[in-house]
Amino acid sequence: MKKGSMKLVKILAVMFLLTFVSGCAGNQKAAESSAAAETREVKTEENKAAEGKKVYFAGPLFNHAEKDFNRKVVEILEENGYQVFLPQRDGIEAALLEGKSEEELTRMIFDLDSGEVEKADIIFMNLDGRVPDEGACVELGIAFGKGKRCYGFKTDTRSVELGLDLNPMISGCMNRIFKNTDGDALLEEIRKYLAENNL
Repeated sequence: MKKGSMKLVKILAVMFLLTFVSGCAGNQKAAESSAAAETREVKTEENKAAEGKKVYFAGPLFNHAEKDFNRKVVEILEENGYQVFLPQRDGIEAALLEGKSEEELTRMIFDLDSGEVEKADIIFMNLDGRVPDEGACVELGIAFGKGKRCYGFKTDTRSVELGLDLNPMISGCMNRIFKNTDGDALLEEIRKYLAENNL
């Protein structure tokens, strides 16, 4: 075989080898890409049930009565398929806060709660009190500013401002406010609403 022919055969062999290796790598990448897509689909299927149903529950949680009523409202939300972050239940454990400075406590609580507001689709706010809880008002502002759906409930009749039951800067954020001075009737109103509507 002539030198020129031999050189051509070597070049063709190298080209074939490169094409073969490249094809194998491409097939491997395609297989990996397909597997990743399947994983994404599975994750998407798992998350579909919770899509748009992540709730951040905002409100006072400083005494037994507040915590108990908050828990009752959250139970209704969860019975209707909502995933609820309830700070009194899901927030930072008291043991983790021991020995921390005020600055450390502030940063830990703010970062956790504001981060959970960011993750949520909906804020559901307890508006009871002489005025609504200050922290909950900040959480409402963050949620409203991010375009999240905002709901509130009120059983308290103490706050009256210029003939208005709530400050317009709070009520103006809300998609809906459930109001009833009878706590049991309010819970039933929320339960009935959720049976017929999504938040």
